[in-house]
Amino acid sequence: MEYIIEMLGITKEFPGIKANDNVTVQLKKGEIHALLGENGAGKSTLMSILFGMYQPDKGVIRKNGQEVKITNPNDANRLGIGMVHQHFKLVHNFTVLENIILGVEDTKYGKLEMSAAREKVLKLSEMYGLMIDPDAYIQDITVGMQQRVEILKMLYRDNEILILDEPTAVLTPQEIDELINIMRNLADEGKSILFITHKLNEIKSVADRCTVLRKGQTIATVNVADADKEQLSEMMVGRKVKLQVEKEKSNPGNPVLKVENLSVKGRTEGKNSVNNVLFEVRAGEIVCIAGIDGNGQTELVEAITGLKDSIQGKIILNGKDITKMPIRRRTLSGIGHIPEDRHKHGLVLEYTVEENMVLQSYFEPRFQKFGFLRFDSIKEYAKGLISQYDVRSGMGEKTVVRSMSGGNQQKAIIAREIDRNPDLLIAVQPTRGLDVGANEYIHKKIVEHRDSGKAVLLVSLELDEVLNVSDRILVIYEGELVADIPADEANAQELGLYMSGSKRREQ
Repeated sequence: MEYIIEMLGITKEFPGIKANDNVTVQLKKGEIHALLGENGAGKSTLMSILFGMYQPDKGVIRKNGQEVKITNPNDANRLGIGMVHQHFKLVHNFTVLENIILGVEDTKYGKLEMSAAREKVLKLSEMYGLMIDPDAYIQDITVGMQQRVEILKMLYRDNEILILDEPTAVLTPQEIDELINIMRNLADEGKSILFITHKLNEIKSVADRCTVLRKGQTIATVNVADADKEQLSEMMVGRKVKLQVEKEKSNPGNPVLKVENLSVKGRTEGKNSVNNVLFEVRAGEIVCIAGIDGNGQTELVEAITGLKDSIQGKIILNGKDITKMPIRRRTLSGIGHIPEDRHKHGLVLEYTVEENMVLQSYFEPRFQKFGFLRFDSIKEYAKGLISQYDVRSGMGEKTVVRSMSGGNQQKAIIAREIDRNPDLLIAVQPTRGLDVGANEYIHKKIVEHRDSGKAVLLVSLELDEVLNVSDRILVIYEGELVADIPADEANAQELGLYMSGSKRREQ
């Protein structure tokens, strides 16, 4: 069998951790091959080796049967290998076209020659159904469109092997369907695709074969048609995983959060991103705000947590008006916040795990005396949370957070916020980018928090999560709440109609 790419016996160690341990992956021409594994299983490291960002300690890479050395991404590009990273590498104040040609520009008499490039980009865009506007600025287009720009960058360079790292982590359900079609078109045209994921639905719907990694080792390579989701998840996690959330019916108590006629200014003049929103969350219930990204969820949460001012309305927590309260006082009044962007608002990336674990509480007497931090207490506290929440890292509580996998960064935030036992836990996309094992764990923790008589406000783009975890679902569309449905009466199709604005339910 002729493989276009073979990675044979790849081993790569970092201080305190063996990221890849004798891993083998073989990609056929024209196939879509999934790499499945938990957070920290070594998937991104392996693909970074193929793209020349790391050098393997052992093992060989072959292209079309010939051994190749890939010492940097330029070598990879010359071999026709392209990669779309999980966090896109785009220049925000450049246009789509400028981003695509960056690094391989044509010049004439010292000036940029754009017309041939524009023609090629438009042709590729049409051929693969990518539908982009070459003159739009990156900062003005959706995340789904930015991803298409990354794919066009690879096609423009005539790459034939495309690596996609967690390509759907930031997309809406509709954009995921569109991306799956694009991937199929690419494979039909003879491109070979390696994609990293831990979403079993996607593997079943688009991949031909799948290689499962666990703790840095190859577990198996299977034909996707022959394996069901339960088998795949067991291979990935090493135990049986419950794909349904187990929970009793909720028994709501008094309102913990009341939001009354709240409006928040939009980014552009004359339009509010949150408009006259009214709802409450009671003790002992999980209320989920569902919607397509960019419909005001972010601004609504920022107003409740104090990151953004509202222009009208009230926010009441446990009967107290907190609308004008500073952030720390809100936090201490009983709000826990798992933010949407873990890098921007959840962690200080250059700090260690133990320092991040006390960001909300370092000023408490148990962690400081006369203004001096008590490092022993902080260390013990962090060690307890690391073991309780299974936060994996190379050097335990001393690990710098930047070097951890996304899933383990997320677990650290969740440990910190839930351990403070807030009356209201606001969880925004708590499982974004996490594997089924971690999802199961985090959902269990959220349900336990509800069962201890606390209120949970969940914001999610994942319909499975919305339907599985919530007790009540509020749908937000263009900054307004368009539906309030008990979770046991909701289904994905109906929610999709509310989310796209084609249906409203008067409250």
